Amino acid sequence: MDRRSFIKSSAVLGSGLLVGFSFKQNMAIAGEAALANPWLRIDTDNSVTITVARSEMGQDVYTSMSMLIADELDYPLGKVKIEMAAVDPKAYGNDALGGAQITGGSTSMRDAWIKLRTVGATAREMLVAAAAQKWNVPASQCVASDGMVTAGANKASYGELAAAAAMVKPSGKPALKTPAQFKYIGKAFGRLDTPAKVMGTAQYGIDVRQPGMLSAAIAMSPVIGGKVVSYDATAAKAVPGVEAIVQVPDGVGVVAKDFYTAKKARDLLNVVWDNGNTAPTADMAAIKKGLRAASKTKGAIVGKAGNVEAPMTGAVKQLTAEYELPFAAHATLEPMNCSVTIANGECHVWGPVQFQQGTQGVAAAASGMPPEKVFVHTTFLGGGYGRKLENDFVGQAVSIAKASGKSIRLTWTREDDMTHDFYRPISLSQLAGGFDAKGNLIGLSSKLTSPSVTARAFPGFVVKGNDPFMTEGTANLTYGVKNYRAENVIHDTGIRVGYWRAVSNNLNAFAVESFMDELAAEAGQDPVEFRMALLGKQPRAQKVLATASEKAGWGMLRQRGTALGVAQMECYGAYIAVVAEVSLKDGIPKVHKLTCAVDVGVAVRPDQVVAQIESAMLLGFSTSMKNAITFKDGAAQQRNFDTYPMMRMSDLPVIDITVIQGGDAPSGLGEVGTPLVAPAIANAIVAAGGQRTRALPFIKA
Repeated sequence: MDRRSFIKSSAVLGSGLLVGFSFKQNMAIAGEAALANPWLRIDTDNSVTITVARSEMGQDVYTSMSMLIADELDYPLGKVKIEMAAVDPKAYGNDALGGAQITGGSTSMRDAWIKLRTVGATAREMLVAAAAQKWNVPASQCVASDGMVTAGANKASYGELAAAAAMVKPSGKPALKTPAQFKYIGKAFGRLDTPAKVMGTAQYGIDVRQPGMLSAAIAMSPVIGGKVVSYDATAAKAVPGVEAIVQVPDGVGVVAKDFYTAKKARDLLNVVWDNGNTAPTADMAAIKKGLRAASKTKGAIVGKAGNVEAPMTGAVKQLTAEYELPFAAHATLEPMNCSVTIANGECHVWGPVQFQQGTQGVAAAASGMPPEKVFVHTTFLGGGYGRKLENDFVGQAVSIAKASGKSIRLTWTREDDMTHDFYRPISLSQLAGGFDAKGNLIGLSSKLTSPSVTARAFPGFVVKGNDPFMTEGTANLTYGVKNYRAENVIHDTGIRVGYWRAVSNNLNAFAVESFMDELAAEAGQDPVEFRMALLGKQPRAQKVLATASEKAGWGMLRQRGTALGVAQMECYGAYIAVVAEVSLKDGIPKVHKLTCAVDVGVAVRPDQVVAQIESAMLLGFSTSMKNAITFKDGAAQQRNFDTYPMMRMSDLPVIDITVIQGGDAPSGLGEVGTPLVAPAIANAIVAAGGQRTRALPFIKA
């Protein structure tokens, strides 16, 4: 916990105990400071309510964050009630992402690890103190366990002690449990949201229903950013059930009794669009030409060691290579949607959002109301991957509700979703390596040219051309090379881009780990042994690499026609290695097995660690095998899963995951499994006798 952090506690007016967390004062306080937005509430009936302030999109913050508080509080996890947080970055900000109320960057558990345990421990400390005062015994004789405090024959529930505990001044430095004392952390325990999801009572954004709420669809320009010149709604208005047709900044909205009717009417609109200058995005050749031209300019140095200006100095043999990744869609299972009611001087927004603070700001601007009159109700997310950090669909929904005067639920079609994404950036990576006379790798350079998501979304974080999210996978290179230079060039292609699960780790890992195999081949060394020699100062990296390669059977005789490829990296604080087993038929790769070893520091809920790594690996697998978004005259050409196919169950490989706990705090997790699948497959293809793939996807359309 940093020096700005402190615990604040106060009484629930009339009864109970609230505990909140603040970054702005380095002291514990009592009174009403935590009343508005606490993390923890204990009521007199002995019920415990925990606030979850990160969006639940399958990654399990709903359970895992609650587990941190419940374990330190020593209250039965299965009995806690959970509420999603209101918008309040001062109370619920993510310190790992600048204090914004945001879910992303695999930061939720890293940010919460000390913070939420301290919330639980503080409440336990206050309850014990209240019990000691009540029974006139030393606090050291009082034991808090499973929602009860006992001291000899004395016994009271947390609820019975809550009001008195609220009057206790907290120490501000409660004793946290040791790992040996954990009841839930690191243990097997089912997800708390599973019953609601199984029974169909869990509310996703697309499920929201409010009294009098109508359905809405929106007609958008085929070119993102295109504007309405004029439109003819004659045919659309004739559709029975249509309630309103309104022009909004992003297009034309149709409000109707149900979604089918709204979409049917929308498709009958005759809209004339002004799509602006699409010459830079006329086709992929034009986009790539601009990218390559930008690669010839000087960029920001983001990683360095030794002779940065001339890393090949002293090399008697050099190798160079280029790697390319295409634009990719998020393609979440649940398309964009948002529900809005504007009434009585308030704007209420329901939706699957990852950036509540941004949602409130966008809704305030679109509605014309002050932010404090905008209330955001975060639902479960049917997939996020970073797409729902954006709030374009929120602005659309609020604009339609305001213009129509109706309470509405806006739902995008799959075609809307795929053609109006914030795409994973296209990239060009140029690498070079140099060997000395003894065959040692003494120089390595990497130059990434790509659009910057951060320059668009959070420009203040880009300093002197350095986007910190473009450095992932190169600034934190695990290999010890005498001379190293990593450079990034930001280039706006004219296509809007967004954070996509694992962000630039995907771009850099494919290039770096493919190139490491090419360097190993040039040196005449085994790919695993070559990497091991360069990881001498990275014991955790060495361990996952050794574990994954051993479990995959590296170096052993293989079934005829199959071969192995390997890749490793540090990603969001985790160390991970992946080995792919591949065969080729008519030059087309078939992936039989993916073996992974990952060191996550502390596995808060081990089963979810495996689930998240498996999920991320499957996304990396499917995307790298077949997926690419291409553009023609500024418009995305892939509109649905017929042209942007997901891998089928029959295509999926066996996945073997070994979890290692090599640290004293949890690493990031939700994105860690994605980046290494592509380079491991690429390396296995070469080992199987195929050609080196330097541009994804592996299977071209």
